[in-house]
Amino acid sequence: MPEWNDILEVLLLQNYNTRLVVLSTTLLGIAAGLVGSFLLLRKRSLMGDALSHATLPGVAIAFAVMVSFGGTGKSLPGLLLGATLSGIAGIATMLLIRHTTRLRDDVAMGFVLSVFFGVGVASLRMVQNMPGASSAGLESFIYGKTASMVHTDFVIIAIVAAISSLISILFLKEFLLLCFDDGFAASQGWPTLFLDVLLLTLVTAVTVIGLQSVGLILVIAFLITPPTAARFWTQDLMPMLLISAFIGGVSGWIGASLSALTPQLPAGAVIVIVAAMLFLISMLFAPVRGVIPRMLRHSQLRRKVDRQHLLRAAYEILEVQAGGKAVVNVPFPLAALLEKRSWTPLQLRRILKIAKREDHLEPATPGMIRLSESGFGEASRATRNHRLWETYLIQYADIAPSHVDRDADMVEHILGAKLVRELEDYLSSHDLALPVPPSPHALTPAKTS
Repeated sequence: MPEWNDILEVLLLQNYNTRLVVLSTTLLGIAAGLVGSFLLLRKRSLMGDALSHATLPGVAIAFAVMVSFGGTGKSLPGLLLGATLSGIAGIATMLLIRHTTRLRDDVAMGFVLSVFFGVGVASLRMVQNMPGASSAGLESFIYGKTASMVHTDFVIIAIVAAISSLISILFLKEFLLLCFDDGFAASQGWPTLFLDVLLLTLVTAVTVIGLQSVGLILVIAFLITPPTAARFWTQDLMPMLLISAFIGGVSGWIGASLSALTPQLPAGAVIVIVAAMLFLISMLFAPVRGVIPRMLRHSQLRRKVDRQHLLRAAYEILEVQAGGKAVVNVPFPLAALLEKRSWTPLQLRRILKIAKREDHLEPATPGMIRLSESGFGEASRATRNHRLWETYLIQYADIAPSHVDRDADMVEHILGAKLVRELEDYLSSHDLALPVPPSPHALTPAKTS
């Protein structure tokens, strides 16, 4: 276990090499979060994977070219330039397949990924046998090696990440239009091909600068995991972009810091694991789309539906007992509820228990039920809303009267006070009134004086 002094040194970025690595991976995470969001919205999540594998031949060929000119072949700018050119070739191949054939995007991405990666592996084997050259260390581009970062690497990553993020912000409107409806964008005269190439260029840039830190195998996780996690937190686009950039930056910061505390763990793998943990937390606990909050909302809705069904059934029973007169809140038999709804005795006991806890029922003699004052008022409102919706569905949605009760049951529970008023005003303006019990599916014209 690392000592407290080591932890404090990493947190405060006191070590020079740690500071370079942490800041580099954080900037990379922010840029990857922004650019990856457009890939996710474009439904091209595997594009980063294809491009990352397409950069491997460029690394090997750039090494061979630099050695042929008398260099060592280990110049990082030269290797990254080769990876960039190779990635651009991968982009051109995918666009060529997409625009000249009827094949889908996934076919193009699969072709580029497999063929370019195969060429890259073969090229790496060939440069290992070059006389007077040592290709040791080139494999770090496959798995990543943050420990070898120097100040030049940090400057390159910072510049590319800043430019990529700036372009993403400047072309935000155009990228969103391209992601959601490229056909509409083309019909309106937008340069969709240019925007597509620009987006793929940004993906290539982020992929290339990510080779040194997480490697071409894991860089896809850096591009996809942050925006995917951000989707659980919001329904809006701008907050999603910000959250995605934040998750990417935090993943890089924490992952690189943990790797610095435990040198035996590779930084790239730790960064991806941290990003995956943040994704898991988002998937489970995010308030908008998280699994647990969604289950809680579903449970609350289920209780609301059961309560409204209980109260409406009770009110309709009281209507029948009133015999066409004013409805009075009096006790009625429990067995009448089982006849009214398709509940089992066990389900009914559960629903009654919840209704008592919510103060919708009053104590009554065994085998009888009595609504409380608040429960009676709620039952009246629930019944009126149900019949209001039934009337609208029959008249304007062409729902058969024999089926309208079921259809109204499915939608009436989301009626708010504003929507109820709008429906009442609309029906009133068309001379329609609510049906008179006990015929719940009859349409009656409004009375005129």
